[in-house]
Amino acid sequence: MAITIQQIKELREATAAGMGACKEALAATDGNMEEAIKYLREKGLAVAAKRVDKESKQGIVALAEAADKKSMALAEVNCETDFVAKTEAFIKFVDDAAKVALEGKDIEATLNDDYKMLLTKTGENVKIRRSERYALEGDGVLSGYIHMGGKIGVLVEIVCGKAETAAKQEVVDAAHMICLQIAANAPKYVKPEDVPQAEIDAELEIKLNALKEQKGKLPPEQALVGIKKGMAAKYCTQICLVKQDYVADGDLTVEKYLDGVAKNVGDTLTVKRFVRMQLGA
Repeated sequence: MAITIQQIKELREATAAGMGACKEALAATDGNMEEAIKYLREKGLAVAAKRVDKESKQGIVALAEAADKKSMALAEVNCETDFVAKTEAFIKFVDDAAKVALEGKDIEATLNDDYKMLLTKTGENVKIRRSERYALEGDGVLSGYIHMGGKIGVLVEIVCGKAETAAKQEVVDAAHMICLQIAANAPKYVKPEDVPQAEIDAELEIKLNALKEQKGKLPPEQALVGIKKGMAAKYCTQICLVKQDYVADGDLTVEKYLDGVAKNVGDTLTVKRFVRMQLGA
């Protein structure tokens, strides 16, 4: 049967697929609109399968938060090119993915039809890479931050000793500053006690081998005890959030900054957990 321009326009409005793809879908399904939509979705999966070997290192990390700010979520979706990452369709899909994650649902299962259609629209290997949801546990505050237009996303939970402390603007601001710290300095752990001993041992082995190569031999075992302790402490200042230099004031560590805020509000403030998503990393 002959496919009219009106049919093509209707299918394009329903799917946002290209005119050529819409015409092809309608021709393949004898003008049946529902079957044509299904055809386009299946074609999108086929395109993705063909491009599975293409690297997907571009994309967006998006943030969604509940109105009461007691739950927040991040979602990362990857594509092949920065051009696609900036399209309206891709941006909407990632925002929807974050909202689905906020609801505690599986993104791929919930947005299955939208995902198939996105594959058709972009013609790229699009991957729903990961998501993370935080729900406030006890008294405290959650904060989220998106850096560099979606290149980095951060969630952090800070625990307060008193319920009323969480509502204070100074605490809300402090949580935001901790997000900025995490985005900028990429810590791996909250505090030194969280670092696996195996990781510290591996780092010490590298440092001691370098020291031996530089000096020709290692110091006596008695001296090595203090050297290892110093090396381990220095390593923890690099990878542990609370031991890092505070980005907004190099004279303070993050720990001392939070202690100062806690003193001002008359309570205790403790970083419970955080997550940092960097696009493609």
